Amino acid sequence: MESWYALYLKPRCETPVAVRLESAGIETLNPLLKQKKLREGRVMESIEPLFPCYIFARFDPLLYYHMITYTRGVRHIVGAAVPLEVPGEIIGGIKDRMAGGLISLPPRSLEPGIRVVIKDGSFEGFYGIFERYTKGRERCLILLEALGWALETEAWMVGGAG
Repeated sequence: MESWYALYLKPRCETPVAVRLESAGIETLNPLLKQKKLREGRVMESIEPLFPCYIFARFDPLLYYHMITYTRGVRHIVGAAVPLEVPGEIIGGIKDRMAGGLISLPPRSLEPGIRVVIKDGSFEGFYGIFERYTKGRERCLILLEALGWALETEAWMVGGAG
């Protein structure tokens, strides 16, 4: 049965692997991030993979496991001995945020110590404390408040403070 899986790739192989798999009839998702970066003293728009070294593919592992693991640029399918399915809600959430194959991020608006609520995903409805931004504009560190514990987790920013 077909499901979505994450593929771990060699650096800068996201697009070539997606093209190879699509030509073999396998649906892929390679979300690209559109952001502004400072290059050579000028602000320029940059398009980069949202998840460097990863893409998503929808396939039946019984039929395509061997072919995918031996596709040039693929290191492995995420999962120890058994490929781990990516829930359809996560893929749907990524697709919903894409326009023309690109994801644009809002400007940063959070300050350390601000209490936030997770609005979507596995931790929907949980509260946390914004800690800091991490590498890349789209990521941040949140101290998640759950059952009296504080859990530090990296999150993907898709909206403003809330």
